[in-house]
Amino acid sequence: MTLSFLDLQEIRFVDAFIGVGVRWPTVRRAHGSAQKAFGTHPFSRGIFVTDGQRIFEDLARGAARSDSAFVDMVSNQMSFRRAVLPFMKTLRFADGQASEWWPLGKSKMVVLDPRRAFGQPIVAREGVPTNILARAYKAEQDFTRVARWFAVNERAVRFAIEYEASLLAA
Repeated sequence: MTLSFLDLQEIRFVDAFIGVGVRWPTVRRAHGSAQKAFGTHPFSRGIFVTDGQRIFEDLARGAARSDSAFVDMVSNQMSFRRAVLPFMKTLRFADGQASEWWPLGKSKMVVLDPRRAFGQPIVAREGVPTNILARAYKAEQDFTRVARWFAVNERAVRFAIEYEASLLAA
């Protein structure tokens, strides 16, 4: 069996949303609803967002309009964007593909981006892998020293440790 490009995009979508906590039954039901609405390969369109539990169609298609709405693809329930947006997982799409994921939220500096550091988790501005910062802190137990060694700020070290701890907890 050969997979098409659109099949691969759908697999990337499912992997990204499973990665932020959406459960398989929700993905399957949302895909069925999306397929009825959009036809084949609906998840390859980059028009969906998640809060980590549900999958929504973004009716504004990423525009900054706060008065627009999201539609829950399983329950078909509409929600106002401004009410739901603060709870959204920060998965970004570029050209219809998942391109960045900020697993702790953008304010906490940790990003996974396939164009940087081979997609491993890094602190965004400096590009230092989170596992390197966390291991250095574990060895030294000094935020200031680790930050100085890697030319990052102390907050970046703390967020890297927080991210790595979340992996262990999962």
